[in-house]
Amino acid sequence: MENSCSVRAVRHLAADGRYIFYINKRDRMKTNRRTFMGQALKAGGVGVLAGQPLKAEPSGEELRRPKVLFFDVNETLLDLNDIKSSVSQALGGRSELLPLWFTTMLQYSLVTTVGNRYEDFGAIGAAALQMVAANNGIMLSEQDAKTAIKPILSLSPHPEVKQALTDLKKAGYKMVSLTNSSNKAAAAQLSHAGISELFDERLSIEELGKYKPHADAYQWASRKMNVASGDCMMIAAHGWDVAGAMWAGWRAAFVSRPGQQQFPLAPAVEISAPNIKEIAKVLIAYGA
Repeated sequence: MENSCSVRAVRHLAADGRYIFYINKRDRMKTNRRTFMGQALKAGGVGVLAGQPLKAEPSGEELRRPKVLFFDVNETLLDLNDIKSSVSQALGGRSELLPLWFTTMLQYSLVTTVGNRYEDFGAIGAAALQMVAANNGIMLSEQDAKTAIKPILSLSPHPEVKQALTDLKKAGYKMVSLTNSSNKAAAAQLSHAGISELFDERLSIEELGKYKPHADAYQWASRKMNVASGDCMMIAAHGWDVAGAMWAGWRAAFVSRPGQQQFPLAPAVEISAPNIKEIAKVLIAYGA
Protein backbone atom coordinates (compact mmCIF):
# COMPACT_ATOMS: atom_id res chain seq x y z
CA MET A 1 0.00 0.00 0.00
CA GLU A 2 1.33 3.44 -0.90
CA ASN A 3 2.15 5.71 2.03
CA SER A 4 -0.36 8.58 2.07
CA CYS A 5 1.56 10.99 4.29
CA SER A 6 2.33 14.46 2.93
CA VAL A 7 5.95 15.11 2.02
CA ARG A 8 7.23 18.44 0.69
CA ALA A 9 9.84 18.68 -2.02
CA VAL A 10 12.39 21.36 -1.14
CA ARG A 11 13.34 23.65 -4.00
CA HIS A 12 16.91 24.85 -4.59
CA LEU A 13 18.05 27.11 -7.40
CA ALA A 14 20.90 25.47 -9.31
CA ALA A 15 23.76 27.38 -10.96
CA ASP A 16 22.32 26.73 -14.41
CA GLY A 17 19.02 28.39 -13.48
CA ARG A 18 17.05 25.17 -13.06
CA TYR A 19 15.31 24.21 -9.84
CA ILE A 20 16.43 21.11 -8.00
CA PHE A 21 14.06 19.36 -5.61
CA TYR A 22 14.95 16.93 -2.87
CA ILE A 23 13.47 15.31 0.19
CA ASN A 24 15.51 14.84 3.32
CA LYS A 25 16.40 11.48 4.77
CA ARG A 26 13.63 11.52 7.36
CA ASP A 27 10.97 12.25 4.75
CA ARG A 28 12.43 9.76 2.30
CA MET A 29 11.74 7.02 4.84
CA LYS A 30 8.06 8.04 4.87
CA THR A 31 7.42 8.01 1.16
CA ASN A 32 8.28 6.18 -2.04
CA ARG A 33 9.53 7.07 -5.48
CA ARG A 34 6.07 7.63 -6.96
CA THR A 35 5.03 10.10 -4.22
CA PHE A 36 8.17 12.19 -4.57
CA MET A 37 8.07 12.22 -8.37
CA GLY A 38 4.49 13.48 -8.28
CA GLN A 39 5.34 16.31 -5.92
CA ALA A 40 8.42 17.34 -7.88
CA LEU A 41 6.35 17.40 -11.06
CA LYS A 42 3.80 19.67 -9.40
CA ALA A 43 6.45 22.08 -8.10
CA GLY A 44 8.34 22.38 -11.38
CA GLY A 45 12.00 21.94 -12.28
CA VAL A 46 14.36 19.00 -11.92
CA GLY A 47 13.60 16.38 -9.29
CA VAL A 48 16.37 14.32 -7.75
CA LEU A 49 15.84 10.97 -6.11
CA ALA A 50 18.49 8.24 -6.03
CA GLY A 51 20.50 10.25 -8.56
CA GLN A 52 17.84 10.11 -11.27
CA PRO A 53 16.60 13.51 -12.54
CA LEU A 54 13.20 14.07 -14.04
CA LYS A 55 11.96 17.15 -15.87
CA ALA A 56 8.72 18.87 -15.05
CA GLU A 57 6.66 21.86 -16.09
CA PRO A 58 5.92 24.53 -13.47
CA SER A 59 2.50 24.62 -11.81
CA GLY A 60 0.83 27.93 -10.99
CA GLU A 61 -0.84 26.42 -7.92
CA GLU A 62 2.49 25.48 -6.37
CA LEU A 63 3.98 28.89 -7.17
CA ARG A 64 1.29 31.05 -5.53
CA ARG A 65 2.80 34.28 -4.26
CA PRO A 66 2.86 35.05 -0.53
CA LYS A 67 0.93 38.23 0.21
CA VAL A 68 3.60 39.55 2.58
CA LEU A 69 7.33 38.82 2.77
CA PHE A 70 8.73 39.18 6.30
CA PHE A 71 12.49 39.62 6.55
CA ASP A 72 14.68 38.99 9.54
CA VAL A 73 17.33 41.71 9.82
CA ASN A 74 20.52 40.67 11.63
CA GLU A 75 22.65 38.39 9.44
CA THR A 76 19.79 37.84 7.00
CA LEU A 77 20.01 41.36 5.55
CA LEU A 78 22.93 42.86 7.46
CA ASP A 79 26.54 41.67 7.60
CA LEU A 80 27.64 40.99 11.20
CA ASN A 81 31.38 41.32 10.55
CA ASP A 82 31.73 44.69 12.31
CA ILE A 83 30.08 43.55 15.51
CA LYS A 84 31.96 40.26 15.41
CA SER A 85 35.18 42.25 15.38
CA SER A 86 34.25 44.44 18.35
CA VAL A 87 32.88 41.55 20.41
CA SER A 88 35.99 39.50 19.67
CA GLN A 89 38.16 42.35 20.92
CA ALA A 90 36.09 42.57 24.11
CA LEU A 91 36.72 38.84 24.61
CA GLY A 92 40.46 39.28 24.39
CA GLY A 93 40.66 38.36 20.73
CA ARG A 94 39.08 34.95 21.28
CA SER A 95 36.93 34.84 18.15
CA GLU A 96 36.04 31.19 18.83
CA LEU A 97 33.73 32.48 21.58
CA LEU A 98 31.55 34.48 19.18
CA PRO A 99 29.08 31.65 18.42
CA LEU A 100 28.75 31.00 22.16
CA TRP A 101 27.95 34.67 22.76
CA PHE A 102 25.25 34.70 20.10
CA THR A 103 23.61 31.47 21.29
CA THR A 104 23.73 32.71 24.90
CA MET A 105 22.03 35.93 23.83
CA LEU A 106 19.33 33.96 22.01
CA GLN A 107 18.95 31.58 24.96
CA TYR A 108 18.32 34.36 27.44
CA SER A 109 15.96 36.22 25.13
CA LEU A 110 13.87 33.05 25.21
CA VAL A 111 14.32 32.74 28.98
CA THR A 112 12.74 36.17 29.40
CA THR A 113 9.89 35.22 27.07
CA VAL A 114 9.15 31.95 28.85
CA GLY A 115 9.36 33.76 32.18
CA ASN A 116 6.82 36.38 31.01
CA ARG A 117 9.44 39.12 31.12
CA TYR A 118 10.80 41.47 28.50
CA GLU A 119 14.25 43.02 28.31
CA ASP A 120 15.70 44.98 25.40
CA PHE A 121 17.58 42.72 22.98
CA GLY A 122 20.65 44.96 23.23
CA ALA A 123 20.63 44.69 27.03
CA ILE A 124 20.40 40.90 26.75
CA GLY A 125 23.27 40.93 24.27
CA ALA A 126 25.49 42.90 26.66
CA ALA A 127 24.53 40.69 29.62
CA ALA A 128 25.24 37.54 27.59
CA LEU A 129 28.64 38.94 26.62
CA GLN A 130 29.48 39.50 30.29
CA MET A 131 28.45 35.91 31.07
CA VAL A 132 30.63 34.43 28.32
CA ALA A 133 33.55 36.63 29.40
CA ALA A 134 33.21 35.61 33.06
CA ASN A 135 33.06 31.91 32.19
CA ASN A 136 36.33 32.29 30.31
CA GLY A 137 38.24 34.32 32.89
CA ILE A 138 37.86 37.65 31.09
CA MET A 139 37.03 40.78 33.08
CA LEU A 140 34.37 42.82 31.28
CA SER A 141 32.33 45.64 32.79
CA GLU A 142 28.72 46.33 31.89
CA GLN A 143 29.72 49.53 30.09
CA ASP A 144 32.46 47.78 28.11
CA ALA A 145 29.99 45.08 27.09
CA LYS A 146 27.50 47.71 25.88
CA THR A 147 30.25 49.47 23.94
CA ALA A 148 31.31 46.20 22.31
CA ILE A 149 27.85 45.53 20.87
CA LYS A 150 27.15 49.12 19.78
CA PRO A 151 28.30 48.47 16.16
CA ILE A 152 25.12 46.42 15.66
CA LEU A 153 23.39 49.76 14.98
CA SER A 154 25.63 50.56 12.00
CA LEU A 155 26.02 47.29 10.11
CA SER A 156 26.37 47.21 6.33
CA PRO A 157 23.94 45.19 4.22
CA HIS A 158 25.16 42.09 2.45
CA PRO A 159 26.26 43.06 -1.09
CA GLU A 160 23.21 41.65 -2.90
CA VAL A 161 20.53 42.81 -0.48
CA LYS A 162 19.58 46.29 -1.74
CA GLN A 163 19.20 45.26 -5.37
CA ALA A 164 17.32 42.08 -4.46
CA LEU A 165 14.85 44.01 -2.29
CA THR A 166 14.44 46.60 -5.05
CA ASP A 167 13.65 43.84 -7.55
CA LEU A 168 11.06 42.31 -5.22
CA LYS A 169 9.42 45.69 -4.65
CA LYS A 170 9.25 46.33 -8.41
CA ALA A 171 7.66 42.89 -8.79
CA GLY A 172 4.83 44.04 -6.53
CA TYR A 173 5.69 42.33 -3.26
CA LYS A 174 4.73 43.83 0.09
CA MET A 175 7.77 43.61 2.36
CA VAL A 176 8.07 43.93 6.13
CA SER A 177 11.07 43.70 8.43
CA LEU A 178 10.45 41.56 11.51
CA THR A 179 13.20 41.62 14.09
CA ASN A 180 14.04 40.86 17.71
CA SER A 181 15.85 44.21 17.87
CA SER A 182 14.02 47.14 19.47
CA ASN A 183 12.07 49.62 17.33
CA LYS A 184 14.76 52.26 17.85
CA ALA A 185 17.59 49.88 16.98
CA ALA A 186 15.81 48.49 13.91
CA ALA A 187 15.12 52.01 12.60
CA ALA A 188 18.79 52.94 13.01
CA GLN A 189 19.97 49.72 11.37
CA LEU A 190 17.76 49.93 8.28
CA SER A 191 18.44 53.65 7.86
CA HIS A 192 22.21 53.19 8.05
CA ALA A 193 22.01 50.31 5.58
CA GLY A 194 20.06 52.48 3.15
CA ILE A 195 17.14 50.08 2.79
CA SER A 196 14.43 51.61 5.01
CA GLU A 197 12.41 52.91 2.07
CA LEU A 198 12.16 49.45 0.53
CA PHE A 199 9.94 48.15 3.34
CA ASP A 200 6.22 48.77 3.65
CA GLU A 201 6.35 48.29 7.41
CA ARG A 202 8.96 47.84 10.13
CA LEU A 203 7.96 45.51 12.97
CA SER A 204 9.80 44.81 16.21
CA ILE A 205 8.75 42.23 18.77
CA GLU A 206 9.31 44.98 21.35
CA GLU A 207 5.66 45.93 20.87
CA LEU A 208 4.55 42.39 21.73
CA GLY A 209 7.16 41.67 24.39
CA LYS A 210 7.85 38.12 23.16
CA TYR A 211 10.88 37.12 21.14
CA LYS A 212 10.99 35.08 17.96
CA PRO A 213 10.71 32.13 17.55
CA HIS A 214 7.73 32.14 19.94
CA ALA A 215 4.62 31.38 17.85
CA ASP A 216 2.92 34.49 19.24
CA ALA A 217 5.51 36.71 17.54
CA TYR A 218 4.56 35.46 14.07
CA GLN A 219 0.83 35.43 14.78
CA TRP A 220 1.05 38.99 16.08
CA ALA A 221 2.93 40.08 12.94
CA SER A 222 0.36 38.51 10.61
CA ARG A 223 -2.45 40.27 12.52
CA LYS A 224 -0.60 43.59 12.29
CA MET A 225 -0.48 43.20 8.51
CA ASN A 226 -4.07 41.90 8.37
CA VAL A 227 -3.06 38.78 6.46
CA ALA A 228 -3.67 35.06 7.07
CA SER A 229 -0.73 33.01 8.36
CA GLY A 230 -0.64 30.90 5.20
CA ASP A 231 -0.10 34.05 3.12
CA CYS A 232 3.00 35.08 5.09
CA MET A 233 6.54 34.05 4.23
CA MET A 234 9.45 34.40 6.67
CA ILE A 235 12.83 34.93 5.03
CA ALA A 236 15.70 34.38 7.45
CA ALA A 237 19.24 33.09 7.80
CA HIS A 238 18.49 31.33 11.09
CA GLY A 239 17.15 27.80 11.37
CA TRP A 240 15.28 28.67 14.57
CA ASP A 241 13.52 31.60 12.86
CA VAL A 242 12.21 29.71 9.83
CA ALA A 243 11.26 26.78 12.09
CA GLY A 244 9.25 29.03 14.40
CA ALA A 245 7.52 30.67 11.46
CA MET A 246 6.50 27.35 9.90
CA TRP A 247 5.24 25.99 13.21
CA ALA A 248 3.08 29.13 13.37
CA GLY A 249 1.57 28.28 9.97
CA TRP A 250 3.77 30.51 7.81
CA ARG A 251 5.71 29.66 4.68
CA ALA A 252 9.48 30.13 4.82
CA ALA A 253 12.63 30.71 2.80
CA PHE A 254 16.04 29.95 4.31
CA VAL A 255 19.09 32.07 3.49
CA SER A 256 21.98 29.65 3.88
CA ARG A 257 24.63 32.16 4.94
CA PRO A 258 27.99 30.59 5.91
CA GLY A 259 27.74 28.77 9.23
CA GLN A 260 23.94 28.63 9.24
CA GLN A 261 21.91 25.42 9.13
CA GLN A 262 18.26 24.48 9.20
CA PHE A 263 16.87 22.53 12.15
CA PRO A 264 16.49 18.90 10.96
CA LEU A 265 13.37 18.33 13.10
CA ALA A 266 11.51 21.31 11.61
CA PRO A 267 9.31 21.16 8.49
CA ALA A 268 11.03 21.60 5.13
CA VAL A 269 11.30 25.20 3.95
CA GLU A 270 9.81 26.21 0.62
CA ILE A 271 12.98 27.83 -0.72
CA SER A 272 16.61 27.54 0.30
CA ALA A 273 19.37 29.60 -1.34
CA PRO A 274 22.73 31.13 -0.34
CA ASN A 275 21.61 34.76 -0.58
CA ILE A 276 18.63 37.11 -0.97
CA LYS A 277 19.30 37.60 -4.69
CA GLU A 278 18.69 33.94 -5.46
CA ILE A 279 15.59 33.81 -3.26
CA ALA A 280 14.25 36.92 -5.02
CA LYS A 281 14.67 35.23 -8.41
CA VAL A 282 12.50 32.34 -7.29
CA LEU A 283 9.83 34.60 -5.74
CA ILE A 284 9.61 36.85 -8.78
CA ALA A 285 8.95 33.77 -10.90
CA TYR A 286 5.95 32.86 -8.75
CA GLY A 287 2.46 33.29 -10.16
CA ALA A 288 0.11 35.92 -8.81
